[in-house]
Amino acid sequence: MAKLKLNLISGRTIQQGVAMEGGKEKDAYTKACGIIEMDPSDLKKLGIWKGTNVRVTSEWGSVVVKAVEATQGPHPGLAYIPMGPWANSVVNPRTYSTGMPTFKGVPIEVEPAMNEPVLSSVQLVQKKCRGEA
Repeated sequence: MAKLKLNLISGRTIQQGVAMEGGKEKDAYTKACGIIEMDPSDLKKLGIWKGTNVRVTSEWGSVVVKAVEATQGPHPGLAYIPMGPWANSVVNPRTYSTGMPTFKGVPIEVEPAMNEPVLSSVQLVQKKCRGEA
């Protein structure tokens, strides 16, 4: 199965803010934040279509998100996951006394995960609390 090494960044999005107003436990929040924006050329290299579930893995963890076409770019080699439990699953948890993890420049590997679901924020946090991820 194909795997692709990318550089991950994270931040806030307008869609995320709108979804948060409705509640982080709602489906709209998962759809706004349980994604990875990738350059169309990287989707092609991975051999997937936009809307395919993918597993994102770093040295700090792994998470399944939905691959979508990047809204800005082109930026081959760069991926974006909105800040939240999905990004938190793969970014460096060290805060270096700032209280905030480093959300930029995270080396990741992305691979298709078509038979794996994107967990809701509640399911993902419960899984992490149980030590399953």
